[in-house]
Amino acid sequence: MKQYILLLFLAGNLLNAQVAIGKSNITSISSILEFGGETATDSSGDTETSNFRGITLPTVTISPTFTAVTPSSNNPQNGTFLFDRQMMKVRMFENGKWIDMTDTGTVTGIIPSSGTETGKGVIIGSSTSNAEGTLILESPNKALVLPHIKDPATKVKSPYQGMMCYDTLSNSIAIFDGLNWSYWK
Repeated sequence: MKQYILLLFLAGNLLNAQVAIGKSNITSISSILEFGGETATDSSGDTETSNFRGITLPTVTISPTFTAVTPSSNNPQNGTFLFDRQMMKVRMFENGKWIDMTDTGTVTGIIPSSGTETGKGVIIGSSTSNAEGTLILESPNKALVLPHIKDPATKVKSPYQGMMCYDTLSNSIAIFDGLNWSYWK
């Protein structure tokens, strides 16, 4: 009987998985994925993190198209973020269309992918998903917590196209398009 209780406990934890990257524990019960970085308060009372790395979004040759008439498993899912090489923009998919998150940037220095996608990618928070992508976060009550960086435009020395983080100086999402940082509140 103890073995079954332990098995149920472990299965429940896997289905409600929370992941910490670069730190030993999750700080919020509402997060599904958090990133590390030591935090400290500076002389002005502002909280600053020692993290200078963000998430780098996948780079595609051209954004996938959505076809409502002939639904396909290849259709983008709402909430998909990517860097489109042809348009040189970070884009987000929402309700059948792509929304530009940055102005036109540059593809200088993009490292082309050397491998091919196999499988559905990594799923966190569930054992399965209908969405397709490299990293899929599935949860009815938890969210992604972006890496926190105070003033990424000056602190990140070599940002990469499609880099995304939360700027604690402007209290906004910062996205690098290869040329400029764009900020979303």
